[in-house]
Amino acid sequence: MAILETLLFPPLINVLLTLLGLALWSHLRLLGGLLVVLGLGGLLILATPVASHALRQGLEPPALVGPSQLREAQAIVILGGGRDFDAPEFGWGDAPANASWRRLAYGAHLHRQTGLPILVSGGRGHDEHSAEASLMAAALREVFEVPVRWMEGRSGDTAQNARFSTEMLGASGIDHVALVSQAWHLPRAQAAFERSGLVVTPAPTEFASPPPAGLGAWMPRVYHLHQSTRALHEWLGRAELALREQLLRRGE
Repeated sequence: MAILETLLFPPLINVLLTLLGLALWSHLRLLGGLLVVLGLGGLLILATPVASHALRQGLEPPALVGPSQLREAQAIVILGGGRDFDAPEFGWGDAPANASWRRLAYGAHLHRQTGLPILVSGGRGHDEHSAEASLMAAALREVFEVPVRWMEGRSGDTAQNARFSTEMLGASGIDHVALVSQAWHLPRAQAAFERSGLVVTPAPTEFASPPPAGLGAWMPRVYHLHQSTRALHEWLGRAELALREQLLRRGE
């Protein structure tokens, strides 16, 4: 699956389309030209602030307007967003990646507003010594001075985050959580947690910034290509989920 995603997403898919177009150019000039334009043009468009903002904004749920929206929640669940290996500045070995730090900061903010206990969820992607959840707990404790009640360290993807977290919280009688993740990722994560049996109040962070005015909105940048690729991954995940649900309904 990882290899397939690499082939289907920028920039590799754009390079492959361009090379195929050049290979066909001498025999099928129209088709070859279209493939080159699609490959290079698509890469440039996806790298613009306008495109990355449009792709991400379509995924994002509304922001929480205040702690009153969490009055029914019984716990805060913070999903892991990756790790940096051998990060020297903290002296911990591995450390949470930037996406995780944003989630941790917002989760700590919500904890201070509500007093709700925190569960962190993230496992070992490549048999690392420490689960991602333990790195997140250390960051909350040592950097944000916020306690963690539960650490779910077995999961390898969002579906497992949901299943194992639900089992852990169910043992404490908790069935309604505030779920913290990036705004572009949260809808798919929320669906996974709801399928596992929890009631979820989404608590999104890191919303897409509006593109700059004028010509700057159309200037390609690597940062925006990365954001567009992330958004495309989420859109593909949504499409896959919708297809599975449709097939399940047909099989009933």
